[in-house]
Amino acid sequence: MAKGRKNGLYSGISEELSALMRTGWADTERHDLRLGEQAPHAARRRAALSARFPGERLVIPSGNLKARSNDDSYPFRPYTGYVHMTGDQARDGALVLEPRADGGHDAYCYQLPRDSRDDDEFWTGNTAELWMGRRRSLAESEQVLGLPCRDVRTAAADLAAASGATPTRIVRGVDPALEAAVTTEEQRDDELEEALGDLRLVKDDWEITELRKAVDSTVRGFTDVIGELSRAIASSERWIEGTFFRRARLEGNSVGYGSICAAGEHATIMHWTDNDGPVRPGDLLLLDAGVETRTLYTADVTRTLPISGTFTPLQRQVYDAVYEAQEAGMAAVRPGAAYRDFHEASQRHLAARLVEWGFIEGPADRAYELGLQRRFTMAGTGHMLGLDVHDCARARNEEYVDGVLEPGMVLTVEPGLYFQPDDLTVPEEWRGIGVRIEDDLLVTEGGHENLSAGLPRSAEDVEAWMARFAG
Repeated sequence: MAKGRKNGLYSGISEELSALMRTGWADTERHDLRLGEQAPHAARRRAALSARFPGERLVIPSGNLKARSNDDSYPFRPYTGYVHMTGDQARDGALVLEPRADGGHDAYCYQLPRDSRDDDEFWTGNTAELWMGRRRSLAESEQVLGLPCRDVRTAAADLAAASGATPTRIVRGVDPALEAAVTTEEQRDDELEEALGDLRLVKDDWEITELRKAVDSTVRGFTDVIGELSRAIASSERWIEGTFFRRARLEGNSVGYGSICAAGEHATIMHWTDNDGPVRPGDLLLLDAGVETRTLYTADVTRTLPISGTFTPLQRQVYDAVYEAQEAGMAAVRPGAAYRDFHEASQRHLAARLVEWGFIEGPADRAYELGLQRRFTMAGTGHMLGLDVHDCARARNEEYVDGVLEPGMVLTVEPGLYFQPDDLTVPEEWRGIGVRIEDDLLVTEGGHENLSAGLPRSAEDVEAWMARFAG
């Protein structure tokens, strides 16, 4: 019998109602499912992971629902490493790689099965199918994932019973119940998470196709925003947020991160997501947003737009400096280059401009070496992109920030200048100006491809684009 909800309107379930609810249901098992398009790619990724940890059991959970309040949950987003290794997005699951005596691993997936119609839980539980929607059966999941699937309700006991005989690693902080069921060492678990990050650094062809979809939808979302600027002026930044979100939900899963719809002095705040301020002609709008595909790959693009359609001379001066810095950074993106090269190229350019304008003490090389430009540039100049907006964040430093670019890597190049509204070191007319330009670049054999080139970047092209589409 399902536990009743406190302050629920019904005090209980009669035997007659219970009997009524358990009968008369059609068999909806699907026998026409095919292997998912990600399955072959996921199998190759599991093989690569297996090769790194011979003789060890690996546990990669998908995660659980998180309560927003009472019995209302946040939208579920599975752990990225689980998605990458399975192609699955189900909650309360786990991938297990079980070592074989002759080498390699056998992979299987724990899944939450469909609710039984033999008790009341299927229609009374807060996470029951009649409340949240139909799940796949274990047999259906096996067809789609190309993996043997087991009932996750036995996972903790299964892993606890087996944990003593075989060295085990688990991704921590994802599923507390599974984590408590195994005996592991934190350092070795961290190495598993690092490996999962390493294996996402170079994207395969399927992933690149998904990222192209994400970027193309994002381009259309930015154009939507331009078309509704007049309505944003009449309301607030929230109109911009909602306009882009509509495109993200229509063509993808959602946004890949909280959209930054920053008008006026809000553009100087790196991660402004309140999006509740006014949108005024004469100010700049910094829009940093990305569509997440239904397979959870995300774009990450920023454009800074003159709300009136034309940059003022000072706005254009700042914009051109950032544009030139981005050009310098993008030119450094090529196979064999150090990952840090594009950051250094952009930052050195901005440091030189800030010295030229008299905002930091030169010479420019000295200013860069001391990091003085960071008062106005704030952040690094980019990051890896993929299933996470800041993808591969737990990868090993020597493979990521201290590594070398390879074909198939996807990264952002996003220099910016931010003059805070209360910064007394710059003239008053500069205060409150924030500019960032961000594009998503694929490293290719011959250099790079700008996946987001469908959006204009130069000041002239931005003004022409807005004149064409602005509403």
